Amino acid sequence: MLLLRTIQRSLPRLQATDTRSFLKTLSCATSRFSLPTLSRTIATTPHFHTLLTPAETSPPTSPPPKTPPTAQSNAAPTLHESLTLLTALKAQPSKYITVKIHGFSFLLTPGDKVVLPFLLKDVKVGDILRLTHATTLGSRDYTMKGNPYIDERLFECRATFLEETSEPLRKKEKKKRRTRRIKTVKSKHRYSVLRIKELIIIDVPPAVAAATGNNTTT
Repeated sequence: MLLLRTIQRSLPRLQATDTRSFLKTLSCATSRFSLPTLSRTIATTPHFHTLLTPAETSPPTSPPPKTPPTAQSNAAPTLHESLTLLTALKAQPSKYITVKIHGFSFLLTPGDKVVLPFLLKDVKVGDILRLTHATTLGSRDYTMKGNPYIDERLFECRATFLEETSEPLRKKEKKKRRTRRIKTVKSKHRYSVLRIKELIIIDVPPAVAAATGNNTTT
């Protein structure tokens, strides 16, 4: 038993001495092949000097010359072109119009039924109204836009006042916190109903046509 204990105690010491000697041999081997820090700096500094020499730097490039702006292709059409477009719009089979009535915009075609969200005053059932505040007038192929409205002499849009209707009675209960009282509010708004009777594009006035003809001939 004593012999085994002495052998076990002696084994770790031998391993420790072997590892220390192995590390010393590795350090000696690496020191032979490693370069000194001074030689590394000397070898790398000339590359930076060659990059920073003024002889090898490229001269600054001049900016390209500025070309004058060309004329825009989408220029505003002349009066003669607008009149020809109006004639082409008149020949279209179906047309539409965007009209403003008391600040509300409506997209209309002949025969449409319009329910206005308010009541027109001083109007009776059967009266014919002319709508003049149009922002857009067009068809499938052409569109005319106003600035802000189209001249009322170029079109006629008439509507018939059909009826005066009202919505069902609505009740709403209002209650405040920490109070037992409940307030009931009733509302029943009245509306006006119109029927678009016709939408006609008027011919160009003779005075305007004569003026455009004189401008085109000269």
